[in-house]
Amino acid sequence: MRLSRRCSWAILICAAAPVSVAAAAPEKPKPASAASDNRDMTAIFNADQADRKNIGSVDWSVVGPRDDARRSRTKALLDSGQLRTGTDFWHAAFVFQHGDKPDDFLLAHTLAVIAAARGRTDATWIAAATLDRYLQWIGQKQIYGTQFVTPNGGHTTQEPYDRALVSDALREALGVPPIKAQEEQRKKFEAEFRGAKAAQP
Repeated sequence: MRLSRRCSWAILICAAAPVSVAAAAPEKPKPASAASDNRDMTAIFNADQADRKNIGSVDWSVVGPRDDARRSRTKALLDSGQLRTGTDFWHAAFVFQHGDKPDDFLLAHTLAVIAAARGRTDATWIAAATLDRYLQWIGQKQIYGTQFVTPNGGHTTQEPYDRALVSDALREALGVPPIKAQEEQRKKFEAEFRGAKAAQP
């Protein structure tokens, strides 16, 4: 069963009797030098999104191998230092979000954080989504509510989901819909999947 496709600094307290000393705040990252978005990365991202245009009718036996190839190409660009802009890292985050193991999602989360640090303010949503997916794949509850799963013949669900840890105000700050809107989204996804299934020969 596949999951549907649609950071805070920890202050380290050093105990040194008789006082506690907080670690110095990290320096603000220097902005990346003026650079153009990587064309190859943009093309990879566009292909990733095109394969998910009609999410309810995706043939994963076809798209899965394409996803594998896109992650390999993205990793090569990343390892060779060819990803520089916030948009490059934002694109890469989506590619790894569509991975098939926890490490893919954790890397995607890191890429999303870098994207936000480099000016992609809308990268906060994918940062939340990558963490949610990582948590669910390691057997923990998601905390933002970005992940929806539709088992074959079943109802679309967000479970396991800890709705109490994060407030709707914090969700809004990350670009994530509030819980009430998520329920409407869940119903919409379920209807789309059922419609696609009914249309299959």
